[in-house]
Amino acid sequence: MPSQRQSAIVTGAASGMGHAMALGLSQAGFDVLAVDVNQTGLDTLPATIRPLRADLARPDSFAQVVDAALAAFGRIDVLVNNAGIGQASLKPDQRRSPIRFWEATPEQWWRFITINAAGPILLANAVVPHMLKAGRGRVITVTTSLGTMVREGYLLYGSSKAAAESAMAVLAADLKGTGVTSNVLVPGGVTDTPLVGEAGDRSKMLRPEIMVPPLLYLVSNAAAAVNGRRFIAADWKTTLPPVQAAKEAGAPIAWLDIARMPIEPT
Repeated sequence: MPSQRQSAIVTGAASGMGHAMALGLSQAGFDVLAVDVNQTGLDTLPATIRPLRADLARPDSFAQVVDAALAAFGRIDVLVNNAGIGQASLKPDQRRSPIRFWEATPEQWWRFITINAAGPILLANAVVPHMLKAGRGRVITVTTSLGTMVREGYLLYGSSKAAAESAMAVLAADLKGTGVTSNVLVPGGVTDTPLVGEAGDRSKMLRPEIMVPPLLYLVSNAAAAVNGRRFIAADWKTTLPPVQAAKEAGAPIAWLDIARMPIEPT
């Protein structure tokens, strides 16, 4: 029989930040569907987390994920869009030897857009109708820092993540007043995950677990009205009450605080 506990879908859950967030939600009492293309990584998760191997580059994967969550839990309360690919998958030393704009191939560009941008958008499209029917839900999407979006040699990763964040800003605006929210969470620096490749001394990188405290706030009752915000995990002070930590680590989604024109005509 499906559980009546709150449930969450976490993509890219076989390693890195997704692995940490899936564990964090499970330990907080959520039923978790961990989605990844890497079955070996999924097999390392505890038995309390339900694994699902799915390739989010395939158009049929989104219905597969939703159907699996509903069959297992009977509800979807939280979607954590974390799955993505980095440029180290093409060139392990790409931070020292950048992939220039004109060197990126059309095939590479479409793959990054498909996984990093279209994946979160299309999975949200599949999940949100169920949340709207329930009158509540949280969509939390992992993007990247603004500096990475415009960094030298980062056309593929930076631009695809920027597209995802822009889409989540539109989603937040469309969801206003529905009880369903859309927010963005970023680590705030180079994080020790397989995605970064040869990025230097891993002991000096952020730990994937820094994503968990802001995530748990965003899925809590205290954040029920928090919508259209971007949170930087590296700025989250666990010594503060979560609401105060959120004020210090948060800003408007998709750089709305630097917009020079009003969103709506006056």
